Amino acid sequence: MILIKNGCVIDPLSKINEKFDILIDGENIVKIDKNINKINNAKVIDASGCILAPGFIDIHSHFRDPGFTYKEDLLTGSKAAARGGYTTVVCMANTKPVVDNVDTLKYILDKARKAKIEVLQVATITKGMRGEELIDMHSLKEAGAVGFSDDGKPIMKSKVAFDSMKIAKELDVPLSFHEEDPNLIKENGINMGRIAKNLNLTGSPNEAEDVLVARDAVLAISTGAKVNIQHISSAVSVEILRWAKKMGANITAEVTPHHFSMTEKAVLEKGSNAKMNPPLRTEKDRKVIIEGIKDNILEIIATDHAPHTEEEKNNAFSKAPGGIIGLETALALSITNLVKPGYLTYMDLIEKLTINPAKLYNLDRGYIKEGHRADIVIFDPNEDYIVRDFASKACNSPFIGEKLSGRIKRTICKGKIVYMHER
Repeated sequence: MILIKNGCVIDPLSKINEKFDILIDGENIVKIDKNINKINNAKVIDASGCILAPGFIDIHSHFRDPGFTYKEDLLTGSKAAARGGYTTVVCMANTKPVVDNVDTLKYILDKARKAKIEVLQVATITKGMRGEELIDMHSLKEAGAVGFSDDGKPIMKSKVAFDSMKIAKELDVPLSFHEEDPNLIKENGINMGRIAKNLNLTGSPNEAEDVLVARDAVLAISTGAKVNIQHISSAVSVEILRWAKKMGANITAEVTPHHFSMTEKAVLEKGSNAKMNPPLRTEKDRKVIIEGIKDNILEIIATDHAPHTEEEKNNAFSKAPGGIIGLETALALSITNLVKPGYLTYMDLIEKLTINPAKLYNLDRGYIKEGHRADIVIFDPNEDYIVRDFASKACNSPFIGEKLSGRIKRTICKGKIVYMHER
């Protein structure tokens, strides 16, 4: 048994925001009350000064397993997630081989049983992620896929996207779309603008994102499918999504901490550790993204945790892969750049890290309740720290050396402590 005392419980489902004790027995929460008496043999955690929230849910991670386990694997990725307060992670399908078949999906789900947290898996939308032919979505869902995404590559053929939405509507599963038209991009990973020009690069314009967001917003209105637009970076795309929601689309959108925390200027200081797809854009884009977060146009904060080796990232900018790790810094970046400046309350933030991603994937997660599974994160919102080390195999983060607010103290998954901060 675990007894957590003196913490402030913030729960987005019940809207509780008050000091309570929580008693856990086995996998479940058995009591939530004030001043629960200590029980023999119960491990007592003093959460004074801390917030108790549902375990975070990331709907966009790359654990690189199978095929690229020198960058990350299911077990090290899970450790990184636990250290970041995550108890459930949805992994993308651009592994090697890609998850377009039952055998690869089964390998991942079998290995995931050994992980510290719950690892869920999407399958691709198209065979080989080539954007041409749909996979057998029915059989992959039956085998355990929780959704579908060709993340890493856009689906350029409108009919393929349209047909996938019709099937997804029938199956009641989400589709997540990576929106970057390669025909409009000279070099990926950097915004087309002044910074790129100073580096003798052309870069990626926001229009590359906007045109595909617009197309898929229209198709989402038409089909009624549950559509998720991944890692929004453009101010125009935020306004397209605002319009689509007014038109009745069942559309959600995710935003990464790096896109609301940094701009294209980071490339000058951080080099390839600030290279990602879609790229960091302008201060105007960042401000509109924050407005979209405030207005709940962007309902979900997702990490796009994308590990690469130091050797890969130390290449020339044009040759280095895009992407950064994000699971271990997501909360602190959100507190530092969204809550502390007054854009969001802690309740607002926790909704975007828990109940909103759970709803997208039809998961019975993201809340704290008696009789419910004990997935809980304990964090000190006022503890500052310098980003230095990671549980991930990788360290490709532009936030190394940055001072952030918000320290994860404990992560509890299925009633077990899976991460504990060592002072």
